[in-house]
Amino acid sequence: MKTYRLTRSQARQIWLHAQRLDERTPFGAGPGATRAAIEHLGYVQIDTINVIERAHHHILFSRIPEYRRSDLATAQSVDKSVFEYWTHALAYVPVRDLAYYLADMRQQRSAPMRWYADADPADLSKLLRQIRREGPVSIRDIDDEELIEKDHPWASRKPSKRVLQYGFYSGELAVSERTGMVKTYELMSRHFGWQRAPRPATERQVDAYLLDRALTAQGLVSAPSVMYPRLRFSAGIAALVERRLRSRKLVPVRVDDDPAQHYVRPSDLERRGGDAPPLVHILSPFDPLIIQRRRTSALFGYDHVFEAYVPKARRRFGYFTLPVLVGEDIVAALDLKTDRAANRVLIQAWHWVGRGDAAAHRPLIEAELDRFSAFQLGV
Repeated sequence: MKTYRLTRSQARQIWLHAQRLDERTPFGAGPGATRAAIEHLGYVQIDTINVIERAHHHILFSRIPEYRRSDLATAQSVDKSVFEYWTHALAYVPVRDLAYYLADMRQQRSAPMRWYADADPADLSKLLRQIRREGPVSIRDIDDEELIEKDHPWASRKPSKRVLQYGFYSGELAVSERTGMVKTYELMSRHFGWQRAPRPATERQVDAYLLDRALTAQGLVSAPSVMYPRLRFSAGIAALVERRLRSRKLVPVRVDDDPAQHYVRPSDLERRGGDAPPLVHILSPFDPLIIQRRRTSALFGYDHVFEAYVPKARRRFGYFTLPVLVGEDIVAALDLKTDRAANRVLIQAWHWVGRGDAAAHRPLIEAELDRFSAFQLGV
């Protein structure tokens, strides 16, 4: 079977198109655009850090110029077209894909994650009865008589949070509303108005979903990019890839001297950049283009350094550095901070990286900073 050869530039163009970062308004505007963007990307990561706008809003703004935070709230709580669950991290996921997560939810009931492994099923049953009787609750609605010590930075001292997490990850509860980082929990069946819960996807269906999700959002895929954060295909997905190679639905690809084996749909193989002026994007470090660090390094030659948890004296770039994409190149990394009291965005550090050139790129980035700042400040 012929293995196709691509340059890094060609590979980047395929990935950028799949990420819809090569056009300014790929999804339109309003709550429908938010749903469409999350459906196309497969999921959008949620994160708590808010020195600038939180990651989930930032990622959507990068693809929806007229994005409003209320659009995501509408999609989650009114239209109910997206829901929260765990992918490689907590994320917004399309409701159309819920069936692919139901088997994992069932598994969490018997093999819970360490964050809530000590939650008592009897306490969960009690909480479910309360919600069924009194309506949705948030962590703020529950008074714990005794507080406990945190066992990781994102933990809560309230034991009841572990019970809520147990109910959430096991599929008994859904996040029906989010205000900032405060989540309101509702019975999943009542939130979605189910008379009967949907049937979980089979293992083979989940395998196909994971592969197709990656192909749609990445264009060019490899085992680590499909399985992130794992590095190798599962046996089922490896067999599926082989079947698609034999049927010519996928073709094998090598990118310059990158040792990774990539795969692409034949229809995406001829992707080429246009002649339009390069778009500028100030990206979140949790953006799908950046979060898979090895892949970003291999295709863009950019090694992102996340230093939010590094002591200040040891930081090289800054607390929350944002990569800047100009056309198909990452050319700068900006450490930004929103001063909400003064209603301005502060540039704490500006680093040129890769092919970054002050004379060529600074005017383009400064223009994008104006747009980005207006979003940060709610203008």
